[in-house]
Amino acid sequence: MGVHEEAEKWKEKAIKRSPFVKFMMEHMAKRGCPVDESFFVVRHCDEKVGGGFDESASRQGGVVLCENHLRNYAHTEMTMTHELIHAYDHCRAFVDWTNCVHHACSEIRAANLSGDCKWWQEILRGNTAFLGQGRACIKRRAALSVSMNPACSAPGVAQEAVEKAFERCYADTSPFDRVP
Repeated sequence: MGVHEEAEKWKEKAIKRSPFVKFMMEHMAKRGCPVDESFFVVRHCDEKVGGGFDESASRQGGVVLCENHLRNYAHTEMTMTHELIHAYDHCRAFVDWTNCVHHACSEIRAANLSGDCKWWQEILRGNTAFLGQGRACIKRRAALSVSMNPACSAPGVAQEAVEKAFERCYADTSPFDRVP
C-alpha cells in the first residue's frame, strides 16, 4: 500500500471511529458549518507539517492532510482534530487569518485541545522537562505555526501575538467542557 492510500485509510478510520474527530464534526454542524469526508483532502505537502487548515476552500475552509508527513493513525487523528479546531474557530468567530493575534488564538486552542502537547508527544520530540511543559509546548508550537503565516513572519511578531492571546485563548476550551 502506498503512502497516499495509507493516509486515506487513516482519514476514513478517524472519520468513522475517532471520538475527537466525530465530536468536532458534530459541533461544526451545530455551529452551522457541517463537514463531511470531502472536507478532508489527502495530498503531498512541501511543508514539514502533518496537515493544515485552508480557510479559502469554502465558507468554513477545508483540511489538508499531508500524506508524506503523517506517521501513523494516531498522528492522523491528532492532526485532524487540530485542524478541525481551526475550522471550528473559523466558523464560530470568523477568524481573520492575517491578524496574527487571531491566528495565535486558534493555534493556542488547537495545540491545547488536540493532544499536540500531551506529555507523551513531548517525550517523542525529546522534551523531557515535565514542570510547565504543557504551557511551554503550547506557546512554542503556536508561535511556530503563526510564524509560517506570511502576515506574521517578521521576527518576533508570532511570539508577541502568542503572548498577547495566550491566557484568554488557553482558557477557551469550546466546544469541549474542559481540555480532553
